[in-house]
Amino acid sequence: MNKFDYLIVGAGLFGCVFASEMTSRGKKCLVIEKRSHIGGNIYTENIENINVHKYGAHIFHTSNKKIWDYINRFADFNNFINSPLANYKGEIYNLPFNMNTFNKMWGAVTPDEAKEKIREQSSQIGEYPKNLEEMAISLVGRDIYEKLIEGYTEKQWGRSCKELPAFIIKRLPVRFQYDNNYFNDTYQGIPIGGYTQICEKMLEGTKIYLSVDYLDQKEHFDSLAKTVVYTGAIDRYFYYCYGPLQYRSIRFENKILNTDNFQGNAVINYTHRDIPYTRSIEHKHFEFGKQEKTVISYEYSDEWNIDKEPYYPINDTYNNEVYTKYSYLAAKEINVIFGGRLGSYKYYDMDKVIESALNVIARL
Repeated sequence: MNKFDYLIVGAGLFGCVFASEMTSRGKKCLVIEKRSHIGGNIYTENIENINVHKYGAHIFHTSNKKIWDYINRFADFNNFINSPLANYKGEIYNLPFNMNTFNKMWGAVTPDEAKEKIREQSSQIGEYPKNLEEMAISLVGRDIYEKLIEGYTEKQWGRSCKELPAFIIKRLPVRFQYDNNYFNDTYQGIPIGGYTQICEKMLEGTKIYLSVDYLDQKEHFDSLAKTVVYTGAIDRYFYYCYGPLQYRSIRFENKILNTDNFQGNAVINYTHRDIPYTRSIEHKHFEFGKQEKTVISYEYSDEWNIDKEPYYPINDTYNNEVYTKYSYLAAKEINVIFGGRLGSYKYYDMDKVIESALNVIARL
């Protein structure tokens, strides 16, 4: 007999929301996680009394009040506003691209002056940009593209901007106001005390096994529950029968420094090719920390293979076609629900992960 109503594979945000909601409805849930901790990529680790975002910066933002109210049930949020900077050979520019950026780059003072400069520099681009380079130039002009986009993007994706599809940068935020807030969303902030506590509260009353690989003991775990909720990589579930889906990975280098303020900002992008890392994160600034030391994380974009952690799906034509094949197989699986970033082969912001999990629960 099944001991559990749901076996949830993966203790990331999707799995935690699902477990929380079903446990509150009286269902018995078992969560198993391949890593040694809960929280997936939003896991925060306390180092030197600083909540370090172990797998890269995570700023919660949404315009959906229902989702904002939901996440605030599990933590209090501060009023952190994401205002990253770009460092090009020691020159500092504001992100997202806004009037502060245009003024520093060209001396433009009014929106009309900035728009005219962009028109002048993008006049050679056709109506339908063919690749990321052309799309970026059409949006912000050649100067900004060459200084602040080209090197960073090629480091991040490991290929020329001419080889990357235009849609990757189509939603690039460009503002003709003096506004350094990266997101347009109504609600934004960082949970006071980090993200791990949120997942701990969501998993209260749920049985959890850590450092366990579901696919190593699939038959055994399947026998324990009526339904499986799988949030791992969909191609791995089917043993890569159509070949692996492609991702970009990230390697992190952390340093503890004996200073209370190293870079003066939470996030700085390094946009020149000669700097090997894409950005540096000073974690204490997410929570306005005043600790005597600081923790810096340097992010290196990395070519992915099946032994590395997948981060960014490469949603080009080839990979989308392969994913479609896997999704057909997934639809035929009896009593298996696929969800989350890896299960859907889609990059999700945190609010969209929560929303998708709640939608699945509503359908059930």
